[in-house]
Amino acid sequence: MLSQDQTTLEIRTNGQGLTEITDMVQSWIGQTGIATGQVTVFVRHTSASLTIQENADPDVRLDLETFFAQLVQENPSLYRHTCEGSDDMPAHIKSSLTDVSLTIPVADGFAMLGTWQGIYLFEHRRATHRRNVVLHLIGE
Repeated sequence: MLSQDQTTLEIRTNGQGLTEITDMVQSWIGQTGIATGQVTVFVRHTSASLTIQENADPDVRLDLETFFAQLVQENPSLYRHTCEGSDDMPAHIKSSLTDVSLTIPVADGFAMLGTWQGIYLFEHRRATHRRNVVLHLIGE
């Protein structure tokens, strides 16, 4: 019989960078009792995003952070929307270049990630934030 469950995780970030949330997502899926289906992971913010990336080598995260910092400059002369700080509009752009939601298949009560894959909240602002990530699982 098809069922569904939903929760919201509150993730505290330490400023710009990638925060792995894989264990929190896997733990919650295991608690739902739903063995097979799909989970949607959705971040409720416009200056943060989600990504699935390698979780074995921390250099991958550093390279991604460096690349995005070079790709989208924090230069207020480039943007009209500057009232919330020089990192705000660049954060919106970075978020639009990545994902605000992910859909991941679930089997045997686990998100079916690859061997080296992890789920990350990608904070694009310099200051610490509390970000809300909604998890919605549907299956049986």
